[in-house]
Amino acid sequence: MTGTAAAARLRELHHNRKPGEALVLPGAWDPAAARAFAQAGFTALATPSAGVAASLGYADGECPADEMFAAVARIVRAVGIPVSADIERGYGLPPSEIAERLRDAGAVGCNLEDSVDGELVAAGEQAEFLAAVREALGDGPDGPFLNARVDVHLRGSEKPLEEALARGRAYVAAGADGVYPIGAPLNDLAVLARELPVPVNGLARFADGGPSVAELAAAGCARVTFGGGLAEHAYKGVREMAAELHR
Repeated sequence: MTGTAAAARLRELHHNRKPGEALVLPGAWDPAAARAFAQAGFTALATPSAGVAASLGYADGECPADEMFAAVARIVRAVGIPVSADIERGYGLPPSEIAERLRDAGAVGCNLEDSVDGELVAAGEQAEFLAAVREALGDGPDGPFLNARVDVHLRGSEKPLEEALARGRAYVAAGADGVYPIGAPLNDLAVLARELPVPVNGLARFADGGPSVAELAAAGCARVTFGGGLAEHAYKGVREMAAELHR
């Protein structure tokens, strides 16, 4: 599912949700996984950069842009539901090319993070970058959903909640449709969800004791994703199968 109708549908799915209810977007790392999630009844997907990189034989953060966008395109073609793409911080591409490549791949949303090589980008610089991407993507009810990742809880900050709020507000003012404070604890997510005027994305930890979908939704997250966790869980199963076969 591509084009303006898919973009409008993805936007619609983020809003008008009941309290304590979140849009759950499984992270499909290849077309077979995407079909499995779609057949299970999920209404949209979010590709994980780490999972896609692993499927292509790369470490997280080392997949070339051409291969990442080609993989996203294959995932989009495999399903009839909207797909949002995790594209790290855009691979150094100018905003116009980021928008063009997303359109060519058929993705109707994207994540853009605010750190590079483990270091936070200055908030003002990131806001300007997001504004340029927003302009290139187009705005309005059928524009692609721009999800702005906030990495302060990952990268270290003396006052992570305060900085996440400041960055979140700046990114929303720049045109972000959602804010993704990755790694934020539930208490901080609850504050961010209450204070920011856009859907807040919580990261669910699959099968490792972290926040569950239900806990994140109860904290006010309107959107829940899994990062590369679902792919890693699947590959763990493959490794266990391989060890069993090799006995």
